[in-house]
Amino acid sequence: QVQLVESGGGLVQPGGSLRLSCTASGSIFSIYAMGWYRQPPGKQRDLVAAINNRGSPNYADSVKGRFTISRDNAKNTVSLQMNSLKPEDTAVYYCNSGGSGGSWGQGTQVTVSS
Repeated sequence: QVQLVESGGGLVQPGGSLRLSCTASGSIFSIYAMGWYRQPPGKQRDLVAAINNRGSPNYADSVKGRFTISRDNAKNTVSLQMNSLKPEDTAVYYCNSGGSGGSWGQGTQVTVSS
């Protein structure tokens, strides 16, 4: 079982940037694929970006070119750099290990508003 703790959310103006971080503990971090999901108010939780254990990323079309996912296996962390933020990026962002049936963090709120 992997325990995940997110940090880095907040309020930002449109066009701004935020960096989310997720620290994992309790298992062998390097073997797991990691991902960031988000859930806007009243909507379902969807995948934003994922990175496999070899460091290969993939992104939802809505964030390609704006978001970058990365991992540091030595520090058991996965990060999401979010640039050119839009109001529609507003959501609770969740760190995930092992897909929908795996482990989840508690979530961190990202609000993009002027």
